[in-house]
Amino acid sequence: MPSITISKKELKDTVKESVREVLAQEMMSLRSLIIPFISEKEQNDIEKHYGKPSRKVAKRRLHSY
Repeated sequence: MPSITISKKELKDTVKESVREVLAQEMMSLRSLIIPFISEKEQNDIEKHYGKPSRKVAKRRLHSY
């Protein structure tokens, strides 16, 4: 079996990125659990008062730690 060598920094960066990805996925799951359910009637009322939601994608800042 061939051995693979990577630097300590490469390993650390890879682990950090993997942890970041998993945390992002878990945060999305948690956010979806706390979003309240609203009926279609409530949604129509909201749209009547405030307009339909924008389909623009929010910009996201990536933090470098």
